[in-house]
Amino acid sequence: MFIRRATLKDVEGLIDIRKKQLIDEGITADQDIDDQLRQFFVDKIESGDLIQWLAEEQGVIVATSAIVFYQFPPTYTNVSGVKGYITNMYTKPTHRGKGFGTKMLDLAVSKAKERGVHKLWLGASALGRPVYLKYGFEETDEWLELNVPK
Repeated sequence: MFIRRATLKDVEGLIDIRKKQLIDEGITADQDIDDQLRQFFVDKIESGDLIQWLAEEQGVIVATSAIVFYQFPPTYTNVSGVKGYITNMYTKPTHRGKGFGTKMLDLAVSKAKERGVHKLWLGASALGRPVYLKYGFEETDEWLELNVPK
């Protein structure tokens, strides 16, 4: 296995992987989001707010992980205000159960430590939830979400 950071040259592959991940999570692909994903990856990679890793075997991507850094107002428990959002955690079905997810998660957590970020959060799929709980993530009631009508 060879692990490397994604670059702008990987954007089209990142788009494909992200869409596969969303479909695997049960989200209906009822619209074209390629342009929006492309813009997101380009903007966030260029700004350094997104660090994405790719695990490859024989030149084929078999797993991914990413962390997106967001600036929030500082608090007493997070004086920098910066939080890291773990995202794009995906392992090809043929490679699941072999530790790829944990290894890729290690990279994101290490990058957060390197940047002095101590607050991480994520949205977990049913498949990923046990991996994150075993790793040490805790479920919280901190967030509420609202879907604003279009």
